[in-house]
Amino acid sequence: MSDEQTKRPEWASRTTPSLQGNEHWWPDQLTLNILHQKHPDANPFGEDFSYAEAFGRLDVDELTADVDALMTDSQDWWPADWGHYGPFFIRMSWHAAGTYRALDGRGGGGTGAQRFAPLNSWPDNGNLDKARRLLYPIKEKYGERISWADLLVFAGNRALETMGFTTFGFGFGRADIWAPEDDIYWGPENEWLSTEDERYTGTWEDGSRVLDNPLAAVQMGLIYVNPEGPNGVPDALKSAQDVRETFSRMGMNDRETVALTVGGHTFGKMHGAGPEDAVGELPEASKIHEQGFGWANSHETGLGEYTITSGLEGAWTPTPTTWDNSYLETIFTHEWQVVESPAGAKQWEPVEVKEGYWVPDAHVEGKMNPPVMTTADMAMIADPDYLEIAKEYRENPDVLADEFARAWYKLLHRDMGPSARYIGPQVPDEELIWQDPVPAHEGPLVSEAEIATLKATLADSGLTAAQLVGTAWASACTYRQTDHRGGANGARIRLAPQAGWDVNVSSGVPEVLTKLEQIKDASEANISLADLIVLGGSVGVEMAAEAAGHEVTVPFTPGRTDATQDQVELDTTAYLEPRHDAFRNYLQKQEDIPTEHLMVDRAFMLNLSVPEMTALVGGMRAIGANAGEDNTDGILTERPGQLTNDFFRNLISMATVWEPIGEGEDRFEGKDRKTGETRWTATRVDLVFGSNSQLRAIAEEFAANGGEQHMLRAFVRGFVKVMEADRFDLHR
Repeated sequence: MSDEQTKRPEWASRTTPSLQGNEHWWPDQLTLNILHQKHPDANPFGEDFSYAEAFGRLDVDELTADVDALMTDSQDWWPADWGHYGPFFIRMSWHAAGTYRALDGRGGGGTGAQRFAPLNSWPDNGNLDKARRLLYPIKEKYGERISWADLLVFAGNRALETMGFTTFGFGFGRADIWAPEDDIYWGPENEWLSTEDERYTGTWEDGSRVLDNPLAAVQMGLIYVNPEGPNGVPDALKSAQDVRETFSRMGMNDRETVALTVGGHTFGKMHGAGPEDAVGELPEASKIHEQGFGWANSHETGLGEYTITSGLEGAWTPTPTTWDNSYLETIFTHEWQVVESPAGAKQWEPVEVKEGYWVPDAHVEGKMNPPVMTTADMAMIADPDYLEIAKEYRENPDVLADEFARAWYKLLHRDMGPSARYIGPQVPDEELIWQDPVPAHEGPLVSEAEIATLKATLADSGLTAAQLVGTAWASACTYRQTDHRGGANGARIRLAPQAGWDVNVSSGVPEVLTKLEQIKDASEANISLADLIVLGGSVGVEMAAEAAGHEVTVPFTPGRTDATQDQVELDTTAYLEPRHDAFRNYLQKQEDIPTEHLMVDRAFMLNLSVPEMTALVGGMRAIGANAGEDNTDGILTERPGQLTNDFFRNLISMATVWEPIGEGEDRFEGKDRKTGETRWTATRVDLVFGSNSQLRAIAEEFAANGGEQHMLRAFVRGFVKVMEADRFDLHR
């Protein structure tokens, strides 16, 4: 990063509070900002705005026609290659969706985040600011009826169609965000495209080189891999290793990886027509009069044939605006050698261009250029497994077309979650395994009278409030709002791999599920196990509240169904395993990140507010819903099983002195200040509610006289929110 990019004017220190804010003075302090991100007042359409309702007023056929027409409406200020913007929009859509990573569900195109930093200024997104400006007239026409998130990926989908490819379909339904997603960790580097391998452990030599979790890209500022090869070295076999690792981290297997590479690079070209130093500031660093445009190019006109983006220069095929099998024919027909682009980037060109493979120039009539490949392209024929797939696709173009269509559809939609969230007339009928399908509900919903009977049966079943609440929580808390996976619907907690997760086994979930299945089988009510698990949690909360002298009703809405084992994508479901869960005081193994920070991240995944998170932790402790049979950490009450505010009263009481247990500061014991007697044990996620000033402010209110009612309301609100997080039929 240049000095010009990092240097700040003197007045900035007087007008930018964050430069001397709390994080400056106390960088290790817990911050709750992530839980405040979705403030309703940030939405320019108002708190009550529903994107699904606004989309219902959209004429999708008219939108499609407008997007299609834009493809060949070349603009003088940014002329289209070969008179067609299709390849440009494919890249925009790919880079919007391609930031998705399966490990934590973050990234992807589901929020329109490409409009904001850092994505809008990543080197890999060079000149995509122009693609979004080209689309603006369409956004201007339709306004709130089409989100930027939908439009950015729909444009690429239509681009494929206008160039002769038949896509698998398209689902609308992505709602925009209005501020950067500052919680996403994109890597440790302090400069773009750093070659220090800071995000890796191990070495190439012994095969132990591994990308740190949860990252998916190989360098800061890239979507996937460096197209020139690892750290710019044109080694195709090593590039294949990078490609395989990074694509797998976004949930793609080898066949999908080859299909996306071949299909995507059938279209368009790369741009590196001049020297790298001709390219100006990033969009976020551009001058105010440049109005958010970045990468100003001083090479000749800076447009058309003089465009500089990645630094690589040239097209992959002789027919770059047509769907065909020319990519594979081109790469297999030629012998390739490493050359340098005009910008000095490493790329591959044929030793001798065969007849029929010269590429018409994108802007200069009559000029012909050789086809080019990146090192990542050469990986498709250097790696033995990729090579076999590429050969199959070459011999069977129909297989390639089908698998590219499905892989492209997955790329654009993976972060949207189940297909129940999709809207619009272009959603395909077929549900795919990565969408976590559940059966449709059959027959009438369980009636209010039947629910009342079941609640009585559950209360008299011998199961404790802690067992009922803990099992319902275990089923629902797998949800993550980043990609809308997990949750209680489907009752996947009884299926592999969830049934064998340590947190479930150690908490006695299998035994509770057995009892719940017996209750279900004995009832004539048309209720799924998924619904009964959640209903059991509601009963557990009401039992615990009643035991404490409070009358509480926990809202319950039936309609969940039970998934089958063949509806579970085993590999990626493993990423949903709670290896830490502050709400049940569970930590599978010690993490580098302090557990209170992990707690806040988990609360964010569950879309909880700070008061809801606080009430749920304190309430779950009071109920005794810790994971693990002998885990009493944080149960700061003499009457476990009752939904009281004892956790907060005893935590903040000055009658207790807390000291670490052992050398670490992960577990603590609370001693009576007068006698020195040990009264409690607790963890960091317990004590943080007394040590962090924001959390203590809420804890003090919950602990005060009359505060128990406020805690109960926040607890029930948060509990129901978690239980219904994946009920997309109830909310969007």
